[in-house]
Amino acid sequence: MKKLYNILLSAVCILLIGACSTKDKKAVEQAQPMSMPMSFETTKLEKSNPAIPVRLPGELVADQEVLIYAKVPSYVQTLKVDVGSKVMQGQVLMTLEAPEIHSQLASALSKMKAHEAVYIATKATYDRTIKAAETVGAVSQDAIDQATARRDADEAQYIASKALYQEVKAMENYLIIRAPFSGVITDRNTDIGTYVGPAGKGSEQPLLILQKDEKLRLVLAIPEAHTPYVQLGDTVRFSAKSIPQKVFIGIVARRAGALDTKLRAERVEVDIPNSDRLLLPRMIVDANITLRAKEPTFFIPKSALVDGNMGVYIMKVVEGKTQKVSVRKGRSQGMTVEIFGSLNDGDEILLKVSEETKENIVIPTK
Repeated sequence: MKKLYNILLSAVCILLIGACSTKDKKAVEQAQPMSMPMSFETTKLEKSNPAIPVRLPGELVADQEVLIYAKVPSYVQTLKVDVGSKVMQGQVLMTLEAPEIHSQLASALSKMKAHEAVYIATKATYDRTIKAAETVGAVSQDAIDQATARRDADEAQYIASKALYQEVKAMENYLIIRAPFSGVITDRNTDIGTYVGPAGKGSEQPLLILQKDEKLRLVLAIPEAHTPYVQLGDTVRFSAKSIPQKVFIGIVARRAGALDTKLRAERVEVDIPNSDRLLLPRMIVDANITLRAKEPTFFIPKSALVDGNMGVYIMKVVEGKTQKVSVRKGRSQGMTVEIFGSLNDGDEILLKVSEETKENIVIPTK
């Protein structure tokens, strides 16, 4: 009886162990994820030419700006303008005093008058000699030559003294400083009685700064990648922090045609009318310019482009298999990006690509 009991007990244990093993096997099978077949969505390339807005910081500068220095060492005698003064072209801004220039002018004038008198007398002698020479044998050829030489020498001295006088007279004119164009005085660094002179020789700073503010220039630095898309005549819209409610519009008027050595960007200038003086020179503004290519190009979803350690490329479908094609990136627009490479209209590419996507994968035909 006891032996029969032991046999039954062993059988029950074996059944229990088998049941547990079956449950564990089912649990493991349920925990493992189901393998899904790979699916690839494709699209065909088609060229387009969208207008893509680009936001850039810009600086407003005066259409004309001049730093005014004294031409000759002198002292400020009168000062007729101050910061904020509106001036007209040719208006006197200040007068300078330089006594030595007046002395030089008087000396040059006296020398010129003296040489002029000598020249007039010599020329009169020459004229009489030539008149007398009309009578055959009355005047020797030597006398004629001497009269001609004296006339030419005295004329040369008179011309030289006259040029010296005009030079000193021009220096005296520099003592009156006039506005080269109409505008506003934006800075003043002198007072009456101040000793002034050329830049670095008496004046470290300009005496005055004059700006033409009725017309401004918006200066933009266009990154190298965007320069092919900027054209003369393109419209630029911008706003200033001090006037956020107003949008200003200008037209691209000038391009530098070269890249700046520091920023590696091209300088582009936009003419901005400013007759109401709402805008001020040196303002930093937020500008928007629309970039459009000269010819249509390819734009693809960013998910179709790989930009990683293996380079920049897409996966093209050739004869039903994937093939890697290296490309270069251009402009971005939302979730799409411009690409350049060995591509043609109608080429089929994968819409979703990663660095794990391999070449020669068979793509099922639709």
